[in-house]
Amino acid sequence: MSALLDITFAALADPTRRAILSMLLEDDMAVTDVAEPFAMSLAAISKHLGVLTAAGLISQEKRGRVKWCKLEPDALRAASVWMAGFGQMEPVDLDAFEAFLDRELASLPAEAEPAPQS
Repeated sequence: MSALLDITFAALADPTRRAILSMLLEDDMAVTDVAEPFAMSLAAISKHLGVLTAAGLISQEKRGRVKWCKLEPDALRAASVWMAGFGQMEPVDLDAFEAFLDRELASLPAEAEPAPQS
């Protein structure tokens, strides 16, 4: 498996990072908005965002004084192709991926689960 696939699957292995990806499915978000629902420091969230950025799953862009995060769904293509090689996987369906992330969020312990957004 290539190093990029290793990084992608390692990034997806963490429930906090999957929760962040689920949040970014809705829209681009400022780093502070990404951090808000989690019971962890901004530094900890920044580390998670760094892992997601290194895997190419998100991009970060500074707009004025605010750093924004954007989902990069095409980054899942290489993982999808690799999984499809087993003949049991369909190409990435972002709706199904969002449903998967929602199920994962529902199974998180309360302290790791993001707070509901109003």
